[in-house]
Amino acid sequence: MTGTTIIQSISAAAVLLAMNIAVANAADVEHGKELFKACAACHSDQPGALGPSLKGVVGRKAAALDSFRYSGPMQRANLMWTPENLHDYIADPQGKVKGNRMPYGGLTNPNDVDDVVAYLATLK
Repeated sequence: MTGTTIIQSISAAAVLLAMNIAVANAADVEHGKELFKACAACHSDQPGALGPSLKGVVGRKAAALDSFRYSGPMQRANLMWTPENLHDYIADPQGKVKGNRMPYGGLTNPNDVDDVVAYLATLK
């Protein structure tokens, strides 16, 4: 690995960390945790639930967990779960990834979506 590659890798990691911190600080994590209880019917921070584990989801490539069988559209989406992409997906799952299997219509209040994304950023 060259010096330039190392610096680029460190810079990218720093940007992702800063995005996580900024999202968590701007939103209400506790409110997001409360809202997430509705999501917990299918998702958890552990493998084996109906939906994929959301532990470490912020900064992860979509459809990346070997422990979950993702839909074709999700596999082809070529998304990185940035706070912005998570926000768009939680607000309108079918609008962000048409044909995904998540049976959820979306969270309509943008502040609530911010809070859920902030909570997801805490699941390390």
